Amino acid sequence: MRKYRGRGMSPARCGVATGMILALAACSGGIVPPSTPSRSGVPPQKYVPVRQPVAAIPIAPVPVAPVTGAQTAAAAGVSAGPPIASLPITDAQAARALAAFRLTCPSVVHRADTSGLTRGADWQPACTAAASVAPSEARAFFSTWFESVQVGDGRAFATGYYEPEIAGSRDRRPGYEVPIYGRPTDLLDADLGLFSDDLKGKKIRGRVEGRAFVPYFDRTAIEEGALANRAPIIAWAADPIEIFFLQIQGSGRLRLPDGSVMRIGYDTQNGRGYTGIGALMKARGLIGAGQTSMQGIVQWLRDHPVEGRDIMRENKSFVFFRELQGPPLGAMGLAVTGAVSAATDVKFVPLGAPVFLSLDRTDATGLWVAQDTGGAIKGSNRFDTFWGAGDEARATAGGMSARGTAFLLLPLGTVTRLNGARLNAARGVPAP
Repeated sequence: MRKYRGRGMSPARCGVATGMILALAACSGGIVPPSTPSRSGVPPQKYVPVRQPVAAIPIAPVPVAPVTGAQTAAAAGVSAGPPIASLPITDAQAARALAAFRLTCPSVVHRADTSGLTRGADWQPACTAAASVAPSEARAFFSTWFESVQVGDGRAFATGYYEPEIAGSRDRRPGYEVPIYGRPTDLLDADLGLFSDDLKGKKIRGRVEGRAFVPYFDRTAIEEGALANRAPIIAWAADPIEIFFLQIQGSGRLRLPDGSVMRIGYDTQNGRGYTGIGALMKARGLIGAGQTSMQGIVQWLRDHPVEGRDIMRENKSFVFFRELQGPPLGAMGLAVTGAVSAATDVKFVPLGAPVFLSLDRTDATGLWVAQDTGGAIKGSNRFDTFWGAGDEARATAGGMSARGTAFLLLPLGTVTRLNGARLNAARGVPAP
């Protein structure tokens, strides 16, 4: 659903002292509405402060020898984690995770797992059992059908995202002057693997100009009118800063002038690389130690409209939306759930897999289900937790920056099979 997610939410959300700068530096985070009246006359959204976390002590990871340069979880190596029954999973967390896992089952048993950890058939016993498990038996279900697995060194980093709500209108009117574009008619996707085996898995986006395939328009060109007669305008926003951050989230709600809500979600992106403006602002000394919250960043952009516009344009990536008729969707094309769904890197976590995060703050510690991806959510044990919509979600996601240990919950026998295959490979025994 968000963050330039390959297809939906991810997202559209990554390491300074606060999670806010992180969010803007490489992923996303909570959108903070204007704290001063809007010049357009559109009432500003109310200010929502970041929630201060309650500290926790994470479970220590299993000591392992580091593997550098691993591109998948299988290459990074896996170790058996603690018994699932020993993990501090609450009944409520288990029940929510069970409902989310059930939703993924029809997909996970058929999906190719690029992490190298599982095969579709591995999930079938758990999925069959999940169909008849009562919510009150959810903890026992996970203990019975799964084992905990640590990928690599297990050291996790988690940020947060949510479904923002901003002022918008279906038609252009005073106070609503920022276009929200749908997919351009001339934006093309090219699968380079069709042209060379060496390029399998690599894709680019662009457009045809004459006889050449060229990069698509960047943010500056689009904001200066390059999409005239090339892309539909599905709605209009009241604030360019808010729609900029909604693009980072990847989906959200538009509160229309009559009070109704229009939900929009990621359709595609212009193919340009993402640049986090928080890192730029910090490196240039534009924001000091007292301004490194999301509120400080957004307020700086409002206080310096020309410079702020130019900084936002340094992020050449631009997201195109479509109207959604249902709940926000994740990378699996399924609904994501607040305080349950998480975005991950599919090369290290199979989509649909439950994950227990033991972190240094209590609110994000618990059982999650990998149902989404994100353009900035890359690498082993990197997670982006989804918190839903509304003020509570914004307050939590906006300041989420947590570290600790991650344990994937994978079908029984996964560790033995993977480590046996690795041992046989080291001995020169052919794979079956």
